[in-house]
Amino acid sequence: MHLDNQATCWVVTDGKSGMENQCLGLAEALGLAPTVKRVKLRFPWRSMTPYLRSGLGFAFSRKGDPIVRPWPDLLIATGRLSVPAALHVKRCNPKTFTVQLQDPTIDLALFDLVVAPAHDGLKGANVISTRGGLHRVTTEMLAKEAEKFVPQVAELRHPYIAVLLGGNSGAYRMTPSAIDKFTAKIADAALATGGSLLVTPSRRTGDANLARFKKALGNLPAFIWDGQGANPYYGILGLADYIIVTGDSVNMVSEACSTGKPVYVIDLPGGSVKMKRFHSGLRKDAMNRTFEGRLEHWAYKPLDDMERVAARVKEMFEART
Repeated sequence: MHLDNQATCWVVTDGKSGMENQCLGLAEALGLAPTVKRVKLRFPWRSMTPYLRSGLGFAFSRKGDPIVRPWPDLLIATGRLSVPAALHVKRCNPKTFTVQLQDPTIDLALFDLVVAPAHDGLKGANVISTRGGLHRVTTEMLAKEAEKFVPQVAELRHPYIAVLLGGNSGAYRMTPSAIDKFTAKIADAALATGGSLLVTPSRRTGDANLARFKKALGNLPAFIWDGQGANPYYGILGLADYIIVTGDSVNMVSEACSTGKPVYVIDLPGGSVKMKRFHSGLRKDAMNRTFEGRLEHWAYKPLDDMERVAARVKEMFEART
C-alpha cells in the first residue's frame, strides 16, 4: 500500500497542544488529513501506564475519544498516555503502522518506528533521531498566520521582539527572581532597539508569573496574548524580527529555531542532562544564543527534521504493506 492521501491516519495524544502539534506536523508533512484522538485512561491504567499492558481494551475512559474500529492505516502518537492506545490498536490490527514520537520508556520493538530527540539517547533499527521536537512550522504556514495576525499589532513599532513564555516543568522552575532578572534584560533589549514585544504565554506560565511579567514590562509597547480566542503563537513567530524563548520547552525552542530568525534562550533555574545536551547542540551550530539583554542578527541553517522523518515513515510504511 502506498502512503498517499487515501491512507487513513490517527493522531493520538492526551490533548496537550504541544504534543498534538508534533503529531499533526508529521501527518501534514505526509500529505494526510488525520483523525485526532484525545485519549483519557481509566484507573489503574492511568497511573500505571505504559507498564500495565494487559486489558487495554478496557483502559480508555468515555471522557476521551473512542479507540475503536475501523483501525487506521497509520497511527502517530506521543506522550505517556498515548502508549496504551498505540499498543491496543496494534494488537487488534497488526497491519496498522505505529509511529511513537518521543521515548515511550518501554520496549521500542513494540512500535514500528520511534522518533525521538537525539538528547534522549535512544538507539535501534526502528529509531530515528532528531535534533529537536517535530512541529507544524513551515514558511508557508508562518506567512499565512502572520497575515492574519498583523492587524492586531499594526500600530506597534518595529522591530518586533517575540517572547515565548514557558513555565515550571520537571526540570526547570520559573521563579519570581528569575522573572525579575529576565524581564529587566528584555526591557533593556526593547529600549535599545526601539521595538515592541509580542508575547505569548503557555499553559505552564501560570497567572501569578504572567502578572509579574506584565507588571515589570507594563510601560513598554507590547501585545500580550490574554488567553482568549485562538493563540496567535504562529502569527507571532511569522512577524517576529527576533525571538526570545524560555529554555524549558524543547518544542518552543525547536519551533523558534526552525524560522531562521535570531533566537535567544532564557536559561531558567534548574535543568537536566538531556536538556543541556539539547541546548548545547543547537548553540554549537549557532541556531540560538543565551539571552543576555542584547539583540543581534546572524545567519544559520534553520532546524528542519521533518522532511527526513517523513521520508523514513513513508519508506518503512510502503516496504511492509
